[in-house]
Amino acid sequence: MNAVDPYATLGVSRDAGDDEIRRAFRKLAKELHPDLHPQDTTAAERFKRVSAAYDILGDPPKRRLFDSGAIDASGEPRRNHRQQYANAHGSPGGFGTEFSGIFEDLFSAQHTQNGHRSATSGHRGSNGGSFSRRGQDVRYTLEVDFVEAITGVKKRVTMPEGGVLDLAVPEGVSNGQVLRLRGKGGLGLLGGETGDALVEIKIRPHPRFTRENLDIHAEVPIALDEAVLGGKIEVSTIASRVQLTLPKGTASGRMFRLKGKGVRNAKSGETGDQIVTVRIVMPDEVDDELAYFFSQWKQTRSYDPGPR
Repeated sequence: MNAVDPYATLGVSRDAGDDEIRRAFRKLAKELHPDLHPQDTTAAERFKRVSAAYDILGDPPKRRLFDSGAIDASGEPRRNHRQQYANAHGSPGGFGTEFSGIFEDLFSAQHTQNGHRSATSGHRGSNGGSFSRRGQDVRYTLEVDFVEAITGVKKRVTMPEGGVLDLAVPEGVSNGQVLRLRGKGGLGLLGGETGDALVEIKIRPHPRFTRENLDIHAEVPIALDEAVLGGKIEVSTIASRVQLTLPKGTASGRMFRLKGKGVRNAKSGETGDQIVTVRIVMPDEVDDELAYFFSQWKQTRSYDPGPR
């Protein structure tokens, strides 16, 4: 990459202030970032030039050295100014911190997916003495349905910058779990490695099911006669409907365990159960016949249900 005048690269005059230079860099970096132009080598080359230009103009000591002719457009000391460069810039200046802060701010805009917002974060490394930096890790929030989280699902996530991520959500993923997609984050600067995409899973609640670790919990209504007489009832699980046998005299609040009908952990292969809690539901209207029956039954068979 041939170095050109950094002022021309950023499109600013030589008397531009620090804020104007910073704004020009932000604007160009957003327009040219390779994430938005994955197949455009020209944009990638311009992005490198913009980064290199800001390397000089974004660091006041370096800018003064360039303006005085002590360093060239690539940041290398000129032959007749090596001592001046060493005296003024013998140790790294503020560019690393300054550039990192601006770049982090530039690409830490809130990313929105399905109405949720999550700030990007990440870390950067340097390559020896160069200014190459690892790309930002970007964070997204993805909402999935309760059943999708249990069975697994493939999702296509459209990022705010216009890119697309094809994501395989594994079965048994839990709420708040973060999936890491290696190399799907921001591209590195000046040859630095690409960052990762970190996708946090948010599970929408289900109207009938709740989850506790690998177990699924559900409440099932039963009629008064089913509670008294017992019998088989049909209940829903995540995948199907199954038969549940109620013994005679089933009390409201009694819990039944359906083995293997819970969540399967994709890594361990372990599968939880479904816990069914039954609730006795009275008829909408207690007719005279039912009331008379219980009035007679109570006279000889009344019982103490427990503390109240």
